[in-house]
Amino acid sequence: MTDLKFAAIGINHAHIYGQVDCLKRAGAQFVAFHAVEDDLAKTFGEKYPEAKRVSDPAAILEDASIQVVVTAAIPGDRAAISLAAMRHGKDVLTDKPGMTTLADLEEIKKVQKETGRIFSVLYSEHFEVPAAVEAGNLIAQGAIGQVVNTIGMGPHSLRLNNRPDWFFTRNRYGGILCDIASHQFEQFLFFSGANDGEVVSSSVANRNHPNRPGLQDVGDAHVRTDKTTGYIRVDWFTPEGLPTWGDGRLTILGTEGYIELRKYIDIAGRPGTDHLFLVDKKGVQHIDCSATDLPFGRQFLEDVRNRTETAMPQERCYNAMKMALTAQANAEAGTEWVK
Repeated sequence: MTDLKFAAIGINHAHIYGQVDCLKRAGAQFVAFHAVEDDLAKTFGEKYPEAKRVSDPAAILEDASIQVVVTAAIPGDRAAISLAAMRHGKDVLTDKPGMTTLADLEEIKKVQKETGRIFSVLYSEHFEVPAAVEAGNLIAQGAIGQVVNTIGMGPHSLRLNNRPDWFFTRNRYGGILCDIASHQFEQFLFFSGANDGEVVSSSVANRNHPNRPGLQDVGDAHVRTDKTTGYIRVDWFTPEGLPTWGDGRLTILGTEGYIELRKYIDIAGRPGTDHLFLVDKKGVQHIDCSATDLPFGRQFLEDVRNRTETAMPQERCYNAMKMALTAQANAEAGTEWVK
């Protein structure tokens, strides 16, 4: 598929680099991008000189040779970009969150059905993390039996001086459960072997940043399917002493063992990333997953060519965001967060 061309509209979040690299590794050609911000465009253009910067997104949308649009725009703008792309015959690969309201989700589902295009979210903490991919491989092989529970943690470093104003504006970033925790909702569904689930309870708060009233610095949720339960917690309380942006963790409990992932650091332990610990009837072992293959990009391009759903079922893509948005709305109901 080296002849497949893609372009970017909106590069506000640094995840755009992972999105572009994901498709380039799989063989697609990156040909153009649109960004309003000159400073972001300068750095981005230096990284990808093969892609032409265009002043009007119409130059991308109306170019029939471009088959895929990727976006990591401000979250509140992503739905509109995705809708325009699908209406112009493009498949979409967006950063998480794919949208910031349930109304946006319903409109995206409607237009996707009408156009027959692919709408996909690159949940990078799953598809771009070798340890998470390897956990899926092991579970598919029966390493821990049937999954019954997951605990997903997504702590992040705030690094206030590096965050733009939109990051602290509730209707622009979508809230902490919509934004960060969409990763964890998708992983809960994936490891549960389900395409949908239920939010049992959820909460959000601003515990320690009174000067940023639009920020939610902690959020959590209890979730379930007919066969599994789970707990999700995300926050902006990563201490400055941690030498990475967050200590992402996932524990997957099965009927015959459990897996724990330390995705980005093994604190006070082994160097590097992508640590997987497997505990089963044979004992305890550490697995270095740093060399695990990441198939998402190849599978996504195959889906573009064949109109299939191998990279991620469309329903799971939607319902991970449905759960995140529902948890966000329920947490905010009757509180100061409802604006």
